[in-house]
Amino acid sequence: MNQVSRVGERPDWLRRAIIAAFLIGVAGVLYVIAAAVIKPSDGQDLNALRKGAMAKLVIPQTPPPTPTAGFQDGDGRPLTLADFKGQVVVLNFWATWCAPCKVEMPTLSRLAATYEGQKVAVVPISIDKDDKDLDARAFIARNRPLKYYRDPSGAMPFVIEPAAMGLPTTIVYDKSGVERARLSGDADWASAEAAELVRTLLAE
Repeated sequence: MNQVSRVGERPDWLRRAIIAAFLIGVAGVLYVIAAAVIKPSDGQDLNALRKGAMAKLVIPQTPPPTPTAGFQDGDGRPLTLADFKGQVVVLNFWATWCAPCKVEMPTLSRLAATYEGQKVAVVPISIDKDDKDLDARAFIARNRPLKYYRDPSGAMPFVIEPAAMGLPTTIVYDKSGVERARLSGDADWASAEAAELVRTLLAE
């Protein structure tokens, strides 16, 4: 004789189907939350910031390798980009003989002042030779709170991938050391658009 289910009791297959549907729903919700939290940054997201003073920004579709080339701080200590990990880095190649670089530098100074005390490093790297070192130091000293960095070999702009196309060139790295934007030529880094770019990366 077939066993008849008691009134109000669901068959085993129905209970299993309800539990499976519930678990699938929970898994879906958790996936959406996790994706929102740990989804890696996509350089394309910054394209909307290519406007105004930042209109010349180049956003790499595939971020190039993080440079390992070395440079020096003002005391001659060796550094690489890895020493700034955990900070948004605005790295600028410049030289005293580059007129647009000198026009641009005060705007980088104001950007550094805007984010002073936060996880942002504005890193102007002079590629001047030793005979211009004192001039380069004096120029940066007039643009505080910028700090003095140099590459006496002058090679770093050319060994990074892709190579810098002239001076000034500014490259913006996120807190993981990934290149997110690049701008060739001078720009107003004290502009609202530049601040928005840095603020966006700082919030990630």
